[in-house]
Amino acid sequence: MEENKPETGVAHIRPGEGRRSLRVMDEMVTCKITSDRTSGAYSLFEITTQPGAGPPPHVQHWEDESFYVLEGEYEFLDGAGTIRAGVDTLIYVPRGNLHTHKNVGGGVGRMLVTQTPGRTYERFFEEVGRPVKDRLSPPPLEAPPSMEEIVTSAAGYGIEILPPENKAQAKEAK
Repeated sequence: MEENKPETGVAHIRPGEGRRSLRVMDEMVTCKITSDRTSGAYSLFEITTQPGAGPPPHVQHWEDESFYVLEGEYEFLDGAGTIRAGVDTLIYVPRGNLHTHKNVGGGVGRMLVTQTPGRTYERFFEEVGRPVKDRLSPPPLEAPPSMEEIVTSAAGYGIEILPPENKAQAKEAK
């Protein structure tokens, strides 16, 4: 995303609008409002997750994250255990905490996700994501970056993705 001068007026994002949709790993990420529109205060994304999908366990060192479930059923790993989250559930993860989510429902799940402050996560999404032209039926991810590339990119944005051996330990913590 290009670096713009912060906007100071009211932002109005209509239904179905968003700055851009990207396929990031197994999820579709639509930027609803980016940090350049909030003077860096936060970013807001709509995340669409297919059944069984979700990111690997990770720690964000530079921002707090909130998840508000709009549709579907998710499980959140918060480092201490698993939280089941359905529609109208809010999960807040302060920076520095191990976490992940997975769509455990039978259909597509959707969430609103904020990062506070904004900027780093949207840059990470831009780097590892692939553009989606049709948000209603995104195509399968072609030529996705390797997990090694994702881990390397994430580190540059203060995101620590657990190596595979630690993922097994995180699962056992459930």
